[in-house]
Amino acid sequence: MPKHYMSIKEKFPEYSDALSNLGEAVRNSGPLDEKTTQLIQLAASAAIRSEGGVHSHARRAFQNGASEEEVYQTVLLLTSTIGFPNIAAAISWINDIVAERD
Repeated sequence: MPKHYMSIKEKFPEYSDALSNLGEAVRNSGPLDEKTTQLIQLAASAAIRSEGGVHSHARRAFQNGASEEEVYQTVLLLTSTIGFPNIAAAISWINDIVAERD
């Protein structure tokens, strides 16, 4: 986990627990599998230009069986919505995770 995330978790343990519980409750509230959930969260992270979010959800999508093609397509599908510069940034962040895996 990123150092900054861990420092927040340590400094605000009750807040961190509540956040974890919320995330788990939302993921368990419907029929979407974990891979699909991570791809959706990847798309949302790209849309708000969250480098950490793209890293985290790309990594988790891969861990849950997503292929590189699925991860890249998830972001490419947003082109007409969020624009090419945002897509280019998100792809560079996904490339970071792909490089880690190689």
